[in-house]
Amino acid sequence: MATLKDVAKLACVDVSTVSRALNNTSYVHPETKERIYAAAKELGYHPNVMAQALRQGKRHTIGVIVPSLFLSVFAGFTLGMEQEAQKRNYAILLCISFDDPAVEKESLNRLRNGFIDGLIIASTGRNTRLIQDIQASGTPVVQIIRDQIPRMNSIVADYEATAYDAVHYLYRQGARNIGFLGGNNRFVPFHDRYQGYQRALQELHLPELTIPSSFVGHSFERGYHDAKALLLQFPELDAIITSVDSQGLGVLRLLKEQKKRVPEDIRVMSLTGHTIGAMLETSMTAMELPALEMGQCAVRMIIEEIELDSNIPSSPKRLVFPAELVEREST
Repeated sequence: MATLKDVAKLACVDVSTVSRALNNTSYVHPETKERIYAAAKELGYHPNVMAQALRQGKRHTIGVIVPSLFLSVFAGFTLGMEQEAQKRNYAILLCISFDDPAVEKESLNRLRNGFIDGLIIASTGRNTRLIQDIQASGTPVVQIIRDQIPRMNSIVADYEATAYDAVHYLYRQGARNIGFLGGNNRFVPFHDRYQGYQRALQELHLPELTIPSSFVGHSFERGYHDAKALLLQFPELDAIITSVDSQGLGVLRLLKEQKKRVPEDIRVMSLTGHTIGAMLETSMTAMELPALEMGQCAVRMIIEEIELDSNIPSSPKRLVFPAELVEREST
């Protein structure tokens, strides 16, 4: 394996000049630098990133763990994080947990033993102690979408308000039998959406039309089968609210099979909108989150923590973003 000395010898310069050129730490004449780069390429020399990171005290790398990217709000989040990280000369190391606690735990251990300066995570809630230990060891943590751990930095949406506002919107559209497809209430977003749905029903004196669900991820099939069970139990439904777009896509498929017109027979809307909702055969009304902006904000927050003077105590921050109602054909 080639070393700095090998590159210096081939380029006919001293080792310190090679180091300055490759690390851009001080001026090196352009012709000399070009000769050094050519020598490094010819020898296949790669700098020891680990040693550099230890010397500099910063890796300029952020670990990110999300459950999914497929047709989910996390795709927009990740794009926003990558854009903001690049602007600030940071890199993103992305792990997908599939909402599996074991996979999440393995990802957390890999990242903490690697070279990250901070961690951004949408947690399953099953590795709380490990995440707290990572933060206690000096690695800042920011929770996104799911603030599963109290008193820890987080960027979330007002999930209760999205469901509450959705019920009132459908009521104004004439719906009186509004079904709700939620998910596993152990997760804060699902729990809070359900609370918002219940609160609006109580105010409007409407019946609660739901079925139990342990749904967590993003699945067309789950939305399809849960909607079938919901309609079987409550045939009087005139509207269905889904927690995420993928459920809504499954609902629309089922209603088409059952020859129910949307929105004439049943209105459908999602509480976590994705841009694909506008491109469907029947475009889907949604409460859309500013995912790109939230992702950018998460990176700004974590870099601020990374670069903060360790002697200055930092209070946990919790930023809550509102959702925007986007009306489309399904309502």
